[in-house]
Amino acid sequence: MSYEIKLDVFEGPLDLLLYLIRKNEIDIYNIPIALITRQYLEYLDLMKALNLDLAGEYLVLAATLLHIKSRMLLPVPEEEDGGTEDEAGDPRAELVQQLLEYQAFKEAALQLDRRTLLERDVFKRGAPPEALPGEEGEETPIEADIFTLVEAFQRMLSQLDQADLMEIDLERISLADRINEIMDSLALRRDMTFAELMGEQITRQRIVYTFLAVLELMKLRMIRVYQAASFAAIRIFIVGEE
Repeated sequence: MSYEIKLDVFEGPLDLLLYLIRKNEIDIYNIPIALITRQYLEYLDLMKALNLDLAGEYLVLAATLLHIKSRMLLPVPEEEDGGTEDEAGDPRAELVQQLLEYQAFKEAALQLDRRTLLERDVFKRGAPPEALPGEEGEETPIEADIFTLVEAFQRMLSQLDQADLMEIDLERISLADRINEIMDSLALRRDMTFAELMGEQITRQRIVYTFLAVLELMKLRMIRVYQAASFAAIRIFIVGEE
């Protein structure tokens, strides 16, 4: 049975690289290209396994990483006077500069998005602005990105027994059905974890459709997904709920 559903990926390949750099606590000026290339390709495989439609730019950057990796494996030529040839410089330099510029523009865009917009931040008398989820006094949660979601759902898939993966599941489910089920569940509760969204019946089909439904609801801005801290447990909140 095929579960292929095409959805746009919200972030681009540079976002994935920045995510991997943060995850590995790497100095952006000294990227271990072999490690990052391997993890980048693994993420592409994960997103393909979850039937996400990858843009061509992801594959272009994959080729770029492999090219940089191959250049760094080559011996550094020596000049006639015994010095090293440094005209070409670090093969990673152009990519690092691109990442720094992209990160700066992205942070600037986030700052602009937080500013008050006409009508968006207008509230009726007595209605306070929507607060971020979390108890009063707690640290402000971090909004999760798509790569965090991919990793979370891959962990769920990997925890399934091999016997369960081979089982023929005749349950009929559609993306629209799963979206409605999630919204109904969130309407009854303040927030839910991914595990709670799955319920007791956990199958590969249900995991994939839940993942796609969460992405679609995020795209429609009907839900928001947060972590208490980077790489912490993920919780889903319905927009407008306090």
